[in-house]
Amino acid sequence: MRREADKIKEFIERIQTLSQYRKRVSHIEYLPARGSHYKEPVHPLPQKLQKALESLGINKLYSHQAEALDLIREGRNVAIVTPTASGKTLAFNLPVLEKILADNESKALYLFPTKALTQDQMKSIKQLFKAVGGDFQAEIYDGDTTPYRRSKIRKKMPNIIMSNPDMLHAAILAHHSAWADFFKNLKFVIVDEIHSYKGIFGCHVAHILRRLRRVCSYYGSNPQFILCSATMANPEEFVGQLTGLEHEIIKESGRGSC
Repeated sequence: MRREADKIKEFIERIQTLSQYRKRVSHIEYLPARGSHYKEPVHPLPQKLQKALESLGINKLYSHQAEALDLIREGRNVAIVTPTASGKTLAFNLPVLEKILADNESKALYLFPTKALTQDQMKSIKQLFKAVGGDFQAEIYDGDTTPYRRSKIRKKMPNIIMSNPDMLHAAILAHHSAWADFFKNLKFVIVDEIHSYKGIFGCHVAHILRRLRRVCSYYGSNPQFILCSATMANPEEFVGQLTGLEHEIIKESGRGSC
């Protein structure tokens, strides 16, 4: 960590020597490094999941990841509002996989604002699936999914569907009877990058999420909502307006900084 900090300092000092930047740097402030804070969840992870994490080089959880896991296990809706690259993906993947390990019929819906992010998250979940082993399935269902592939997905519902709000509105909720089994067994709704959902677009997404909740209620399910975002000023108000639900807010990241 010290070596990385020295490199950053050298880079800043170098910039100040360049004529095109010399007069543009108005202020420089060095913040002290912060060590990582780890925590054990109240109840240990299933051995199969723990071994999978160890095979990926993850031997312990950051405090915010363990806190999220404990709250989600209690049935709470959770919003994880921590800096970029703090490990939010693992924080929502762990409870989802734990639930699927306990009940293979369990389903989860992941919503992302962009297709590129969806593809990245698919790689992450497949890596975790491979490490855990077992018969788990995750599929992307968006505008790039061919009609043939969509038909196959609807006939054999995977444990996890990754999509986006517009696709949820136009292709899933509008034809919810074809997704009856999925909604009946839906345990989690993960909404990532929620800071993207503001203004008119955010209002649109808020109504879609309320429609989703109504459809789930029709099929007898009441999924937990797990929201993720980079740091924002008013997370309590924002997440309440977005979903219409109360959430436990996790703001403090356990991951250190240099």
